[in-house]
Amino acid sequence: MAGSWTSSSVDAHLEWTPGSGRQALANAVRAAIRDGRWRPDAIVPSTRALATDLGVARGTVTRIYADLAAEGYLRTSQGAPTRVATAGAEPLSSPDPANIRRPTHRWTLEPSRPDPSLFPRAQWLASTRRVLAHTPHETFGHGEIRGSRVLRTTLAAYLGRSRGVLADPARIVIVAGFTQAMTVLGHALADVGIGELAFEDPSIDRFRQFAATTGQRITSVPVDADGLCVDRLTSPAVVVTPAHQSPLGVTMAPARRTALTRSGAIIVEDDYDGEFRFDRQQVGALQALAPERGVYAGTASKSLSPSLRLAWLVLPRSLVDPVVAALTTSGAQPSMLDQLVLADLISSGAFDRHVRRCRLEYRTRRDKLVAALPRHLVPQGISAGLQLYLPLSEQAEAAVPASAARHSLAIETISPHRIGAADPLWGLMVGYGAPSKLAFGGTLDALLAVLRDVSP
Repeated sequence: MAGSWTSSSVDAHLEWTPGSGRQALANAVRAAIRDGRWRPDAIVPSTRALATDLGVARGTVTRIYADLAAEGYLRTSQGAPTRVATAGAEPLSSPDPANIRRPTHRWTLEPSRPDPSLFPRAQWLASTRRVLAHTPHETFGHGEIRGSRVLRTTLAAYLGRSRGVLADPARIVIVAGFTQAMTVLGHALADVGIGELAFEDPSIDRFRQFAATTGQRITSVPVDADGLCVDRLTSPAVVVTPAHQSPLGVTMAPARRTALTRSGAIIVEDDYDGEFRFDRQQVGALQALAPERGVYAGTASKSLSPSLRLAWLVLPRSLVDPVVAALTTSGAQPSMLDQLVLADLISSGAFDRHVRRCRLEYRTRRDKLVAALPRHLVPQGISAGLQLYLPLSEQAEAAVPASAARHSLAIETISPHRIGAADPLWGLMVGYGAPSKLAFGGTLDALLAVLRDVSP
């Protein structure tokens, strides 16, 4: 019966019977490549390591590798490890359509996306090294469900300093992105008897969908130039973006903020781009006005990277236990190492310096974008964030997808994010944070070409 063997250098599972000879071993390697277990361009075990593990002469493995290289299965190079060749692997079945790479756009202005090239690699690496050098071994066991105490303590100080949040580490939980935040909040609200959750109209549709999966009944409240129309709110809980409404970009007026905190509703404040305000008007967190009625939700997705899946909730006392229970049920937690690295990045001051650099870069892009727009198009929501709203006619918005495809531009229209707005709402959500710095000029040209196409 064939056995399973694993090399000590790299994993190399082979179906091979000891003593069956060189040809059988060569066939086992061929089978591993054909079956896709040894993937194209993967490093294979060294001849010494494989010979030692299998109990055969090193010369036997050397001859097998030479034969397979000649057949096109392996690729050898002087001074470099042997790898599986990109040619020679014979697929046994057709590729899964779900795994076929879809065509991508050359340019992107998708909203709520930061420029990935701005990620602070050197600073993140330095923080990672410090964490690995000084963190006790037991820290990397099963961590507390609320998240790293180090990060929660660091965030409590940072959020108080930068956003005016009244935060206690015991009332902060770390979650895997804002989508998980909406999921656990939906379950937690249900646990305290709240089954209806209002969203701003318009608001980002995917977050409403996540909340709906928890059984919450989703309602809407219109938004005007002063933000949420609080007098139209009837639900016991509401999700708002008061500092920079998403997607319209308006700031909630002081009178509306006061009225909302006195409404009696649980307020879920999504401060999705709170670090990126470009004017001098400071807009603090709404949570400080009603810490026992407000949930503050923040994320590293815009300031660092959405791939980190790091977000946090500052909770009123009444929701701490229900949220922790929902987190326990979900079983999903962000990487402990990433949590500790973020805490070090903040406490070292590197995070603030990074945010200031990004703020300057995004403000420069916003200015270039606004200056380049046709005069008849007046952008809204330009005081903060990584995107702006560009109103268009219904006919112009309808023509955008086809034109954007011709110009290889990824961009979102605003109408899909409406719930039931009485007033018509058409236009574009222009995410100027998404393209790289080098690609911004070409991306802007593509946008202007689209606008020329759709303008009457």
